[in-house]
Amino acid sequence: MRLLVTRPDPDAARTAALLRARGHEVVVAPLLRIATIPDAAIGDGPWAAIALTSAHAPSAIVSHPARAAFDGVPVFTVGAKTAAAAAAAGLTVARSADGDVAALAAVIAETLGARREPVLYPAGEERAGDLEGLLAGHGLSVRTVVVYRAVAETRLPAAVRAALADSTIDGVLHYSRRSAEAFLAALAVDGLAPARLSAAHYCLSLAVAAPLRAAAAGDVRVAPQPDQKSLFGLL
Repeated sequence: MRLLVTRPDPDAARTAALLRARGHEVVVAPLLRIATIPDAAIGDGPWAAIALTSAHAPSAIVSHPARAAFDGVPVFTVGAKTAAAAAAAGLTVARSADGDVAALAAVIAETLGARREPVLYPAGEERAGDLEGLLAGHGLSVRTVVVYRAVAETRLPAAVRAALADSTIDGVLHYSRRSAEAFLAALAVDGLAPARLSAAHYCLSLAVAAPLRAAAAGDVRVAPQPDQKSLFGLL
């Protein structure tokens, strides 16, 4: 199959390599660019823990002027990928929840007990789940600080636009609702109607698929579990 990957780099490059190893032809056209916010008002702590729900967060906080305040603070992550990114950035990884935001909240609450210091949550501008609310239910306070944002590209590369219009791309992989929305917006700029594209849309979750279905895109498929293995299983 000839597949289009639009997620941000470096994730797009890693996904493309895995797909090529499976025998697919891959076109990479990231529609989101991750931009850190260097002057985010993090504060000096002390922190009971750091909660991470994205692999984009570690690099954003270790380059922050408040970096010294994170030394030795236990880091809890939503999954293994985020844990690896945190460890690579030199943070002290205590545990990965290997699940969703609710699983992360449960792990943090179980470990911290009745700590009085707040949990620092360096997050993206747009995020899924309510970590603050979940931890508040366990009597823990959270300081959420936006340390990065996803900036959308306005157009697809000319070669990708032509391939979609000529039906020479068999499928598009969508990893987030925001990237799906950016894809639709880029199509609109060039007058490409989603309903007229022959490419199938492979979505990580129902939430990711929602804007595509609302735009009447044809052949929208959803992974049974919100992970890459399940997504690849649709191909």
